[in-house]
Amino acid sequence: MPKDEFIKQVKRQWVLIVWSLFFFAYGILFCYAPLIGWLMGFQQYKPKDGILHSKWIGLAKFQALFSDATYIRVIRNTLAMGVINLVATTIMAILFAILLNEIKGMRKKKVVQTISYLPHFLSWIIVTGILHDALSGAGIVNELLTKFHLVSQPINFFAHEKYFWPIVAFANVWKETGWNAIIYLAAITAIDPALYEAAAIDGAGRWDKIRYVTIPGIKSTIIILLIMNVGNVLNAGFEIQYLLGNGLVQKVSQTIDIYVLKWGISQMDYSLGTAAGIFKSAVSIVLILICNEVAKRHGEERLF
Repeated sequence: MPKDEFIKQVKRQWVLIVWSLFFFAYGILFCYAPLIGWLMGFQQYKPKDGILHSKWIGLAKFQALFSDATYIRVIRNTLAMGVINLVATTIMAILFAILLNEIKGMRKKKVVQTISYLPHFLSWIIVTGILHDALSGAGIVNELLTKFHLVSQPINFFAHEKYFWPIVAFANVWKETGWNAIIYLAAITAIDPALYEAAAIDGAGRWDKIRYVTIPGIKSTIIILLIMNVGNVLNAGFEIQYLLGNGLVQKVSQTIDIYVLKWGISQMDYSLGTAAGIFKSAVSIVLILICNEVAKRHGEERLF
């Protein structure tokens, strides 16, 4: 590009350039610069010595992590809840978007859509409070179960390990389904209406249109979001597990983030907490690369 043309383009788009530089600086400052702290995972870090002068111990903290039976159990919990949440929230968001798209009245659709967004803006404190009230011995769930004679006496849902993961999955679905469905709704609206008209001419009903037009039309969006969300499998959560967990369900409620808080921060073993965080980040990157490669080999949409 000639110099004069380059200067002309810069003058025309100077606002975009300034904002781009701002976001670039923001990314460097808050996303990449903190990675220097990863050095603590390979040191016997002491705040008084700082990162530059703490003793280098190599992979000792990682060895300590994987020799700890508690951490292995924490990885299992995090992975299990992450997978359950991913599957449940993805399926429900797709189903909700398809069902919402089938509503004919625009006013009704907007009302349902707005109501479905609201839980996303509630804090986990409020959500867990609602869950505690609903699932308590005198809550509405136990009241309905006893009223319809499904159980002889109220169930203490928070005292049994087998109920904890389903409760966490339900909470994530209830809170995030409406919000997660937004991008699927956008993908559905981008489908050419002529495809639906052609399907109707061929005698397709509502279910056939969903099966042969809607779902294939949003397939690429589903795959891209799935690849991106797979990287967050180990981000199974912190607030809900921390707030709902107790001594009775501790074996299934603790996640890596809670482990980092308990042993890395509370015990002031920052090196151990950093090592656990590095492991989580490394696994997330590997999962994204694997899923992206699988999508690539099958000829599907991919991130890169």
